[in-house]
Amino acid sequence: MTTSPSAAEHPIAASGRAGAAAGSPAYAERLWSGPLGWTAVVVFGLFMGLALYPINLTLAVVAGSAVLATGVVVAVVTAPRVTVSDGELRASDAHIPLGLLGAVRALSAEETRVELGTGLDARAYVCLRAGAHTAVRVEVADPADPTPYWLISTRHPHELATAIARGRTAATGRD
Repeated sequence: MTTSPSAAEHPIAASGRAGAAAGSPAYAERLWSGPLGWTAVVVFGLFMGLALYPINLTLAVVAGSAVLATGVVVAVVTAPRVTVSDGELRASDAHIPLGLLGAVRALSAEETRVELGTGLDARAYVCLRAGAHTAVRVEVADPADPTPYWLISTRHPHELATAIARGRTAATGRD
């Protein structure tokens, strides 16, 4: 059975790489915000400073800096992690044992756009980050789980798909 976060808990877009050392995850990626997200954080801090500049320069600098720092902290804390380790796939706050997964497929940017549009099943679990234009689709083979598949944004779809497939094979002994 999977555990999925509610829509309110679910953050939105990053990067990371597969671990190579013993004991490290088979795959780990942090879905950082894209350039537009980071630009928005900086612009919001600047606007706060500009809004307060006519009142007091020191207040403008302090408030703008505080808003910028808060925005950076929020962006870092809410950036979802995608990992394959210890027989489990984790995407943000949701996780599922690899043995309960079926077919896995790396998606190109075009395939991801179709999957998120006309091809999306409303019951699917989606871990989406706007800055990552590619994704992986993983079928859920657990008959007790109403979620038909997971759609996970990633900047490294082939690496993630390979890690899931290898972990699933190790967990179940099937391809």
